[in-house]
Amino acid sequence: MTGAWPSQNHDRRSVLRRGLLLTAGVVTPGALAACSTPDSPPASPATTTAPEPTPSGDTVAPSGAPPTLLAYFSRPGENYYYYGGRRDLEVGNTEVLARMIAELIDCDTYRIEAADPYPDGYDATVARNSREQDHDARPVIADPFDSIEQYDTILIGSPIWGSRTPMIMSSFVESFDFSGKTVRPFVTYAVSGLGRAEEDYAAGCPGADLQPGLAVQGEEVPDHRDDVEAWLREAGLLT
Repeated sequence: MTGAWPSQNHDRRSVLRRGLLLTAGVVTPGALAACSTPDSPPASPATTTAPEPTPSGDTVAPSGAPPTLLAYFSRPGENYYYYGGRRDLEVGNTEVLARMIAELIDCDTYRIEAADPYPDGYDATVARNSREQDHDARPVIADPFDSIEQYDTILIGSPIWGSRTPMIMSSFVESFDFSGKTVRPFVTYAVSGLGRAEEDYAAGCPGADLQPGLAVQGEEVPDHRDDVEAWLREAGLLT
């Protein structure tokens, strides 16, 4: 798929996988604070803009493939990263990864956004996420998606916050019947890898065929295109 990235929540194009964990090295004890933080930013520069999709050469989606939905949540703003420190992101890490996936396969994309947007500030977002997890909250989604009935495969993406998916992901998956659907999660993270993503989606998508997920360290997403392609091939979404 080529062309400009969709600008609306319901624009069409998207993807996901489970046991593939892409790590960049040993995590220092000080970095463990990120286990309860928003998704980590890419490497330099301090303010990062996601690259526009580019042609993917001979890597294309299989012809006649069943329809796929890529639904994701991503937060820009001040982010923690495991190398230490914080950075302001114009585009969240998970969106960078979602754009990469959408460039490679034929899919529809939907960006999950909170009706009450998450703060730009890192500490304020951590505090809100902690409250939502403690109260098992279901944040309201702005412009909810209509239906997943037409899709055979659904790729669900988010950062890992507090070792699990943000509570707004539970709001999304609990809105639909996933019986008979193939679900493949993908996440960006600081130190927690997939965290509890598989458990969260197993609980929230009863009847779904939950397949291996993809986890990429947030600040290193641009460096892992080959791994993303390999994951999509294993899923049968890329030839």
